[in-house]
Amino acid sequence: MLKAAIIGCGGISNCHMHGYLEMKDRVEVVACCDIDEPKAKEYAERYGIRNYYNNCYDMLKAEKLDLVSVTTWNSAHAECSIAALNAGCNVICEKPMAMNAREAEAMKAAAEKNGKLLMIGFVRRHGNDAYSARRLVDKGELGEIYYAQAKYLRRCGFPGGWFGDKSRSGGGPLIDLGVHVIDLVRYIMGCPKPVSVYGATFDKLGPRPGIKSTIWVSETKVEKPIFNVEDLAVAMIRFDNGAVLNLEASFNLNLPDNEDGIRVYGSKAGLSVSAPFTLYTEYDGQLADIALKGENDFNFHRDFDREMLNFVDAVESKAKCIAPAEDGVELMRILDAVYESARTGRSVDIVR
Repeated sequence: MLKAAIIGCGGISNCHMHGYLEMKDRVEVVACCDIDEPKAKEYAERYGIRNYYNNCYDMLKAEKLDLVSVTTWNSAHAECSIAALNAGCNVICEKPMAMNAREAEAMKAAAEKNGKLLMIGFVRRHGNDAYSARRLVDKGELGEIYYAQAKYLRRCGFPGGWFGDKSRSGGGPLIDLGVHVIDLVRYIMGCPKPVSVYGATFDKLGPRPGIKSTIWVSETKVEKPIFNVEDLAVAMIRFDNGAVLNLEASFNLNLPDNEDGIRVYGSKAGLSVSAPFTLYTEYDGQLADIALKGENDFNFHRDFDREMLNFVDAVESKAKCIAPAEDGVELMRILDAVYESARTGRSVDIVR
């Protein structure tokens, strides 16, 4: 029986916990911690966890653990992951991997030094849509992929809490939402390496506190809300195979409705990865739209369970880790370059 613990008892930790509970014959969650000790206590009571702590160092010293989930705010990802890896634990860290590429590289180095698995929480990789898209690409149905579009646009969707505080989040919709679709496009394309970025960020609407949003809201409550992040980010990302990705991500934007979706374009066909999952190609001298009718969806709760299963299977050498640390590092290099390009107004080359 593997012994697991959770660092950070906020909203997303419940998804990790549910995944562990689905594997209760293989995994026992024996501890949790949060810098808000009453929150850790309530979390432990809710799930029947034996021990709770107010910091990860005491927990890692007191408990003998095999698995650790790091589900804190972004600024604590590197510190907590490295501490757990140095304590001999395998770690799954929520996205984004860190605040920047430098921290991400230190996390990867800690995993390698200790001979432990560091998996990144790219949950979109575990969806039926990602699986089907990869199959089509691997079979050559799209031909050479040379262009992609990725959108994660909210009309009014700032989560509040710590998400607007750059010292804890690292940024706004780019690092919170864009990370999902950038990584999914990269994964579908076979993980080419990014080589250059041109990006821009805007803060024109701010948090829009006077408008009630139906989007998920952070559990974290703050006395004096901070919003010093972007509310819109756009970027053109070029990869080493010549392909280009056009990205848009927003918390708040004056558009008709929320928009999210991914399209990849190849020399033989294009593919809309989001519903309806459709190939755009030609047949018998005519343009053809082929709607694939299988299970090609993404389901948040189902695919979080799949992610946690992949983590445990990979630790036990029963499966290959779908979202390894090196992919998290490449993603952080992209995000760093977008923010630097936005700051300077110039294209940024990604140097390794």
